[in-house]
Amino acid sequence: MTGWIIAFGIAILAMAALCFIGRIPRVTREIVAAALLVGLAGYAWQGHPGLAGAPRQVAAEKEAQFDEKLAERRRSLAERYGPAGQWLIMSDSYGRRGLTKEAANILLSGLKQAPDDANLWLGMGNALVAHADGVVAPAADYAYRQALRLDPEGPAPRYFYGLALAQAGQLDAARKQWLPLAQSAPEGSKIKAELQANIARIDAMLAMDAASR
Repeated sequence: MTGWIIAFGIAILAMAALCFIGRIPRVTREIVAAALLVGLAGYAWQGHPGLAGAPRQVAAEKEAQFDEKLAERRRSLAERYGPAGQWLIMSDSYGRRGLTKEAANILLSGLKQAPDDANLWLGMGNALVAHADGVVAPAADYAYRQALRLDPEGPAPRYFYGLALAQAGQLDAARKQWLPLAQSAPEGSKIKAELQANIARIDAMLAMDAASR
C-alpha cells in the first residue's frame, strides 16, 4: 500500500469520524477540512507519498535538511554558469550547514550588484522559504514575483514559485503557476510529466475539500 493511499485513507476516515460520530457543525467541518487539506499538501510535496510506508530515521543535524535535489533542479532549469551561479553556489554552501539566514544574505549581496538578475531573485525566494521553514512570507513572495517579472517566459520562476506555494498549502495559487508551464513544456519531457502529475494531485485534493463542504 503506497503512502498516498494511506494518507488519503486517514484523511477521509478522520473527516468521516468528526462529521458523523463527533457531529461537528457545518462551519467547523469546513475548518477541519481545510486543515486536513493543508496537511495533505505538505505531505504531498515534502514527503514521499509514492513510497511504501516505513520508519524514517530523523537526522539530528540541521544541515541534513538542505534539499540537494531541489538545488540540482534549480541548476537544471535556471542558472549554471556566470555571476548568478557563483552567488548561488556560495548561498547553497551556507544552506547545507543549516545557515539559512547567511544563505539569504549572500544572495542579497549579489542582488545589490545585479538587481535585474532573475536567477538571483529566484534563489532569494527559495532561501527565504527555507529560512522560514516552508512559509512563503511576503519577502519570499516578492522575490518570486520579481523573478517572474524579469523572466516571464522562463520555466524556473513559475516552477519554484508554484512548488513553494504547494508546500505551504496554497494549492489554487500553485496550480495557477504550474498550469501554463505544463501546457508550454515539450511533449514527452520529464518536466511536463511532473507538472501534470502535480496538477492532478492538486485537483484531487481540492475535489476532496469541495466534497466535504
